[in-house]
Amino acid sequence: MKILLMASSAREHAVAEALVKSRSKPEIIAICSTKNPGIANIATEMHVQSIMDFPKILEIAKQSKPDFAFIGPDDPIGGGLVDALETIDVPSVAPKKNLARIESSKGFARNLLQKYDIHASPRFKIFDSAERKELSIFMEQESRGNFVVKYDALKGGKGVKVSGEHLQTIEEGIEYAIACIEECGQVVIEEKLIGVEFSLMSFVSGTKVVDMPAIQDHKRAFVGDTGPNTGGMGTYSDADHSLPFLQKKDLDRAKEINRLTAEALERECGEPFKGILYGGFMAVKDGVRLIEFNARFGDPEVLNVLPLLETDFVDICQTIIDENLSEDLVRFAHKATVCKYIAPEGYPMNKDQRGQTVSLPVIPSNARLYYGDVSRMDDGKLLLGGSRTAGIVGIEDTIADAEKIAQSLCEKVKGPVRFRRDIGTEKFVKKRVEFMRSLRTY
Repeated sequence: MKILLMASSAREHAVAEALVKSRSKPEIIAICSTKNPGIANIATEMHVQSIMDFPKILEIAKQSKPDFAFIGPDDPIGGGLVDALETIDVPSVAPKKNLARIESSKGFARNLLQKYDIHASPRFKIFDSAERKELSIFMEQESRGNFVVKYDALKGGKGVKVSGEHLQTIEEGIEYAIACIEECGQVVIEEKLIGVEFSLMSFVSGTKVVDMPAIQDHKRAFVGDTGPNTGGMGTYSDADHSLPFLQKKDLDRAKEINRLTAEALERECGEPFKGILYGGFMAVKDGVRLIEFNARFGDPEVLNVLPLLETDFVDICQTIIDENLSEDLVRFAHKATVCKYIAPEGYPMNKDQRGQTVSLPVIPSNARLYYGDVSRMDDGKLLLGGSRTAGIVGIEDTIADAEKIAQSLCEKVKGPVRFRRDIGTEKFVKKRVEFMRSLRTY
C-alpha cells in the first residue's frame, strides 16, 4: 500500500507515525514544504516543494500511484487539491473544496448553521459592503461593544481580531472590518463570548461521525495566556476523554453540533464530507457555542490524540473514503496527555533565532516528540526555523503526571528557545474549573 502525505508541520509527523504503525505496512510518499526530520525518517519517498503546486503534485501522484492521499494543511484543502487528485482517481482523506468552505469561509459556516437550525452560534452579522453606520450599530448596540471581527477567508489563523484584545475601540473595529471587506469581499462580525474554549475533532464520512477525545488548546504566546496569538503553544486532554471544566452535557452538545454539521454539509453540498471535522467551541454560562470549524486536524491537538489511538489508522482512513466508518474501528487509550511546544525565543514576533542550533532530548516510552519548523543538517545538527520547533507530549494516567513528563523533557532542550511552563499544571487547570463554576452560578 502507498499513501501520499501532504505535509508542512509536526501535525503531519504525528500523522505519518500513526500511518506506518498499520498492519498494512504502507509506504509513505511525502510532499513537504520543508524537509521535516521526523517525516524524513518515516517516508519511503520525500519531495520538498510547494504544497500548492497542484500540477507538480499530480505528476508525483501519477508516478507513485498511491492508494489514497492524506492532506494535512488547510491551504491545499481549501484550494481544491482533493478535487484535483480525484481527476486522476486518487481519493483523499480530506474534504473537497466546496465542503472545505466550512473552514475557508466563516460566513458560509455561520449561514449553514442558521439554515439548518443548528443553534450554536453567537449573535452575528455578515457584511459585504463598507457601511460604517451599519458596522457601528452592530458593534455598539447589538454586541454592546464586545465583538469579534473575522476575515472571511483562510489567513493562517491571523484573520480574527477581538475587541479589548486586538481592537481597543469601535473605530478600530470598523477600520479592520472595512479592510476585510476590501480584501475578501465580506466580513463576519460576532458577539464576543465569555467562557472557556475547547476543541473536539471528529472523523467524518458523510453522516457517519466518530469523535476523538476533547482537547484544550492555548493560543497565547506567553505564560498566563498573555501575549500575541500563535499557532498554539500547547494542549492537554484527560483520561476520561472529556476536560475537567466541562459538564457531560457540554461535551454531548459539542458532539451533537459536529454530527449535525456533517449532515448539513451533505445536504447543502450534495456530496459527503470525508476527513476530519474540527469544532472549536466555547463553554459558556448557558451551554456551548461554536467559535469556528476547521476541515483538518488541529496542531497541536492531533499531537495529543493520535498517540492514544489503539486501532489501525489506515483502516480508519480507508473506511472514511469508502463511507464505512463506524465507532467499532476507533478506540483511544484512557490516558491523559499534555503537549508543550518548543518555539524560538522570538516567536511569533520575529525570526531572529532562525538558523541557530537546538538540541532535543531523548524521548521515553511515555512521551512523544514531533518535529515542526526545524531542519537537520548532514552532520546531524538541528537548526531552528522561524516558527514552532517541536511538540513534546507527556502521556500518563492524570493530567498532572503527564504535565510533569512534558515539563521535564522541555527543560532538557538546549538552544535559544522557550515554552509555556503553565500549560497542563494543576494550578492552571484548576483556574479553568473555578472560572466555569463561577460563570455558571453567577
